[in-house]
Amino acid sequence: MKYRVIVFDWDGTILDSPAAIAECIQASCGDLGLEVPERSRASHVIGLGMQELMREIAPGLPPARYGEFVEAYRRHFRAREPAMRLFPGMRELLADLSATSLLGIATAKNRRGLERALDATGLRPHFRASRCADETHPKPHPAMLLELMEETKTDAKSMLMIGDTSHDLAMARAAGVDALAVSYGAHPEQGLRACGPLGCFSSVNQLREWLRANG
Repeated sequence: MKYRVIVFDWDGTILDSPAAIAECIQASCGDLGLEVPERSRASHVIGLGMQELMREIAPGLPPARYGEFVEAYRRHFRAREPAMRLFPGMRELLADLSATSLLGIATAKNRRGLERALDATGLRPHFRASRCADETHPKPHPAMLLELMEETKTDAKSMLMIGDTSHDLAMARAAGVDALAVSYGAHPEQGLRACGPLGCFSSVNQLREWLRANG
């Protein structure tokens, strides 16, 4: 394999959750009496750290009320979480890749949320390392990937990032890491391609074929 370490984003790349997350953002804004954003705007901030998300989606919200937003979001997310499923073909892809490469996760989730998701999906055995937004600088800062390089004792040329948002691709570019985009998640294809990934795929099967040929 060209890439010794393959790092996945979680929400919108592995788990079919962007629609639910956008709904949670909208509902949280409504709970706090804020202007409810359009679906496209709510989807655009998926993948950012929570503070950056709030600055983007609710610029008039005082930082002293950020905690209220976080609690509302968590409540709405936990209510929807049991219905979230892996994208078709993802379980099989991860099983195949983990036999030949080290797999990692770089996610905007907090550690508690990722641990819960790994257990619920049964995917924990496939991943060797992970970084969450509450442990280091959130996307698009390159810290997650740089720390995963150090943990897995690899370099940028041997790592590949796979994500569904421009924030994932910007993080990879800042870390000097090759990236692939999937357009079945939160961000539309046009915006993803503008970030210059090696490829942009509308299904897990297309992603699998690229990895078989080039990974």
